[in-house]
Amino acid sequence: MIILSAFLLVLMSACSSGTDTAANGTQDTKATSGTASTGKKLKIGLTVPTLGNPFFVAMSKGAQLAAVKYNADITTVSADQDLAKQTAQIEDFITKKMDLILLSPFDSKGIAAAVQEAKNAGIPVICVDGSAEGGINSVVMSDNVMAGQQAAKYLTDRLKGKGNIVIIDGPPVSAVTDRIKGFEDGIKGFPDIKVIAKQNGEGNREKALGVMENILQANKNIDAVFTINDQEGVGVKIAAEQAGRGDEFFISSVDGAPEAVEALKEKKAFAATSAQFPNEMVLKAVEIGIKVIGGEKVDPQILIPVEQITQDNVSSYRGW
Repeated sequence: MIILSAFLLVLMSACSSGTDTAANGTQDTKATSGTASTGKKLKIGLTVPTLGNPFFVAMSKGAQLAAVKYNADITTVSADQDLAKQTAQIEDFITKKMDLILLSPFDSKGIAAAVQEAKNAGIPVICVDGSAEGGINSVVMSDNVMAGQQAAKYLTDRLKGKGNIVIIDGPPVSAVTDRIKGFEDGIKGFPDIKVIAKQNGEGNREKALGVMENILQANKNIDAVFTINDQEGVGVKIAAEQAGRGDEFFISSVDGAPEAVEALKEKKAFAATSAQFPNEMVLKAVEIGIKVIGGEKVDPQILIPVEQITQDNVSSYRGW
């Protein structure tokens, strides 16, 4: 009986030890999935410039995928292209004690104070599709200089180094300024390519349409137009068609949006776009943010290559 009792005690001790090991294993798995050691889901806030743009809608879908992949609760809000509103959204994320803030900035400089507030509250800020001032931890974005360079090469090759072109600019964010820089650097070696107009289309179709209408009235000979995103590109296309000048010039843009795909398939003025991958950006941003929360060092900038889509290869483009 004494021997049997001793055996039972050893067996119970072994079972208890096995239970503890299993529990610890479960906690480790949750931690790598983005769950805090307490078992609570990570709370993540994502603010984007506008959900009226399919690009940022795709980004919000990427957030949904990230929520499942990393076992997190992700709240996505639209700033409606309003700096004050985006500032208030970040402040609300701070009040709600989010574990991580993802920021796609409407104004890279203007949002700095809000970023600093989050930093002071100990909440990491990862930018997506454009950097921001104020002390962000990292930024995940397309290689926007590359996008501008791609557009410039397509344009200069097609024009054979000579022609009158128009640039439709956009909001004051690093993604846009990088695209413009890449494009303007790409055409520097072509003195016979003349920029006859450069105006701000504010990144949306309606504004770009109105801007292009004025440019068309002031200029009788246009060979090509570079727009900083596909919404502007479609606006320019509509303005040209309404003016009866749809066959006069071609358009090269950036994004790879569904509306650009349709325009490319028409094989008319809309000729090329440098495609981004917004859902992949958000997934990567969450991954980087979790590393920051865990105390790991991360690269200050992660660039995702773009892919040039033209009328010739659009049928094989996987899209958003």
